[in-house]
Amino acid sequence: MRSQPSIYVSARRLLALALLAACVGLSGCVYRMDIQQGNYLDGHTVSKLKVGMTRSQVRYLLGTPMVEDVFNTDRWDYVYYFKRGYVRRPIESRVIVYFKGAKVQRFVLYHVPKGRPFGPGRLPPINKFPIF
Repeated sequence: MRSQPSIYVSARRLLALALLAACVGLSGCVYRMDIQQGNYLDGHTVSKLKVGMTRSQVRYLLGTPMVEDVFNTDRWDYVYYFKRGYVRRPIESRVIVYFKGAKVQRFVLYHVPKGRPFGPGRLPPINKFPIF
């Protein structure tokens, strides 16, 4: 039985390496969609939240709470999470509103931006003339 010439063996190896390189190269071309979850919280709206507001006023201002505790009806959690496709660190913010009776007793803010966050359809501002 004759052995195959070395040209065919090296051509097969070259073809296998080319296919492997193509697979590795194309694996980075995967589309990663933006993920948004929760209540869209912006600092302008959250700054209108005041102690003494009623539940209906808070619901009108911030929307329906993301989490209503079944065992503690005097606490509402508003959570916002946004992750742009290839960005590693997502934007996360949270507002916890505590009620006493029908009025806001206090509220706690975690990472709420001062302005509108860069959510869906909003990109960070571009400086047309960068200063170096």
